[in-house]
Amino acid sequence: MDDHKDDRYEETELEELEEKDSDTEDRKKDNSGSEYEDVCFICRRPESKAGKMFRLPNHICVCDDCMHKTMDTVSQFDYQGLLNYPSMSDINSGKGFPNISFVNLADLKGDGGIPNKQKPRKKRKAAAEIDIRDILPPHKIKQKLDEYVVGQEHAKKVMSVAVYNHYKRVATGTMDEIEIEKSNMLMIGPTGCGKTYLVKTLAKLLDVPLAIADATSLTEAGYIGDDIESVVSKLLAAADNDVERAERGIIFIDEIDKIAKKKNTNARDVSGESVQQGMLKLLEGAEVEVPVGANSKNAMVPLATVNTRNILFICGGAFPDLDEIIKQRLNKKTSIGYNAELRDKYDKEKNILSRVTVEDIRKFGMIPEFIGRLPVIFTLEGLSRNLLVQILREPRNAILKQYQKLLELDEVELIFDEGALEAIADKAMEKETGARALRAIIEEFMLDIMYEVPKDDNIGRVTITREYIEGTGGPIIDIRSSSAEHPDHLKVIQQPVNR
Repeated sequence: MDDHKDDRYEETELEELEEKDSDTEDRKKDNSGSEYEDVCFICRRPESKAGKMFRLPNHICVCDDCMHKTMDTVSQFDYQGLLNYPSMSDINSGKGFPNISFVNLADLKGDGGIPNKQKPRKKRKAAAEIDIRDILPPHKIKQKLDEYVVGQEHAKKVMSVAVYNHYKRVATGTMDEIEIEKSNMLMIGPTGCGKTYLVKTLAKLLDVPLAIADATSLTEAGYIGDDIESVVSKLLAAADNDVERAERGIIFIDEIDKIAKKKNTNARDVSGESVQQGMLKLLEGAEVEVPVGANSKNAMVPLATVNTRNILFICGGAFPDLDEIIKQRLNKKTSIGYNAELRDKYDKEKNILSRVTVEDIRKFGMIPEFIGRLPVIFTLEGLSRNLLVQILREPRNAILKQYQKLLELDEVELIFDEGALEAIADKAMEKETGARALRAIIEEFMLDIMYEVPKDDNIGRVTITREYIEGTGGPIIDIRSSSAEHPDHLKVIQQPVNR
């Protein structure tokens, strides 16, 4: 009995081995019955390693990896969609380019075709509608701005009201069939007074996408430079290519005064009046096609349609020599007699820009149609000595707090006395570049201190004095005493730092 069982077991094992051998032979054979493996024509890898092959005419086999690399390379030179990968049926019927044939992967493999890597990113889930109850009222917006921006009370009030009204407009659309117009803004102020910083802070508080563009790079369509639609393309990039979120964002166009009409010229004004005319449709609200991920349109970049109806535009500029235009208008009242006004009456007025009118801006070189689409016009004050001192120490991220934090990481306390702050403000007033001068001045005086402090672990406190800023003395360096009785005691030593 046992012998018969052993015979049956041996027969079963032989049958299984024969089945495995037959499967192996079947896998080696292709549709033509060959016992040899196909080898990729490009990378020379066999089918057992490279995977399933694409079989082309003339007995050419190409693996999946090489085929996709080839098609990706071809797609990079697809200018204006000329090479549109005709199908095999089109090629056989004689369509397409003469003597040139391209293979459609969908016809060969049936896997859905070639993925287009240049398509815009898929939209995230639709942005939630803005609830009017969630919009911060103007006084709270101004309170938030006060934490970061010193002074400019009128400008902060105007911006808070304009932004509040704008997002109420976005949230409601229409109220009793009355359409609310946009509150685009034009801010005028000298350099370094905080125009860009105000807009950046506002966008951070509202948590909306912000695009900052420079008007100096904009030119008329067809010339070298950025097209006018590129400002909307930057906003789309800031919104992570989410069109719905971008349509509720803010665009700040800086140096807007640089696109004023050129005077006394016969040449074509490709970066002046023509740019203003091209921006009219953006400011009022229109659907524009903008490139995704690029500043200029071409065949290789996909386009997205963005409606600028709910995009808030804020334009800012220093408008140099605008004060002279204002003085000319005000001095027209000068005459001879008892009621005459002196010609130099307005020469020493610091905030002469606050008297600006639409007529002055038009005379500066902005066309009336452009000014009309910026209904909210306000000015920023030039920074005084007291404002510069406040900017140094009061804002949440004040310059002094930044340096104090840097030295705190070295366990050193940094102190600026009142005289030092006033001396820094006086030097900044001489440079006439506004708050931008503060950082440069402090960096100059802090260089040696920040170089010397890490050398000595005994330094516990550094006090910046007026004498050090004016170059007649040095800072006060407080050394930690090594006494066992008072280990934390600081010994005051007036030690000048070489400058």
